Amino acid sequence: MKKLAHKIERVGLIANPDKAVCRSVLRTAVRLIVQGGRQVMADEPSARMANLKTGVVSDAASLAREADLLLVFGGDGTMLRVAREVAGVDTPILGINIGGLGFLTAVPSSQLQAAMRMVWASEFELESRHLICATGKAQGVEIDQVALNDFVIGRIAASRMIELEVRVDGHVLTCYRCDGLIVSSPTGSTAYSLSAGGAVVCPNAEVLTITPICPHTLSNRSVVVSLNSSVQVQAISHRLEMTLTADGQVQTSLCAGDEITIGRSSRAVSLMHLAGSSFFATLRQKLNWSGSSLHV
Repeated sequence: MKKLAHKIERVGLIANPDKAVCRSVLRTAVRLIVQGGRQVMADEPSARMANLKTGVVSDAASLAREADLLLVFGGDGTMLRVAREVAGVDTPILGINIGGLGFLTAVPSSQLQAAMRMVWASEFELESRHLICATGKAQGVEIDQVALNDFVIGRIAASRMIELEVRVDGHVLTCYRCDGLIVSSPTGSTAYSLSAGGAVVCPNAEVLTITPICPHTLSNRSVVVSLNSSVQVQAISHRLEMTLTADGQVQTSLCAGDEITIGRSSRAVSLMHLAGSSFFATLRQKLNWSGSSLHV
């Protein structure tokens, strides 16, 4: 694990190519990195988008293997994509937020200069986040996918509910009639699972959260199980198109009888947090939580 700033000699840049605003921020990052005496690299789509005159590497995974730090510019969607692509490489990732809510992107783009000063001064911590994996057969085809946030099994453009039988470590939990089902990692607890009524989970908690989407039975609530558990989900519904979606980005079609097993992945990613930041501070800021303090 790379922890000291003097070992950060090569900084890789990855941006959301669909966000034009990334161009100017990327160029600013190049200037700050060069001023810091470090080497700049970028994946090919980012270098082409911003016309960067830097070392160019073909893709995110290759860049992660060559760089000592990855700066990812965009929103949480970009972070999720990069996390899946570089999973298993211990190069730390620092997310630069350009856009919306941004739970995974730690630094607003307006604070990039201050953030880089903190990185050079070793004012940061590294945190390992395990991904979750989904294996099984989808319409007769073997699948093996990873996600940082969640897997969602849902319906495609139909007003009828779907039926899903869920087992945990081989034991039947229930048969859900619902619009869909979310199995989320601790990292993903503040994403779709939260909007569907799931609990907020600390990222270092060793749990999976199983959350039904609009269940027919009101007593069906979000269930928290061990991260080491194996969650088996079997599609029961006939004549309804269903999908398995990883991090809201990668879709796989399912049919009745398909069974997917979801659990801890052997692969992880390393996220960089600057000094003074915390998960709870992020919650208060991003969710606009407020309250009063009692002083005795």
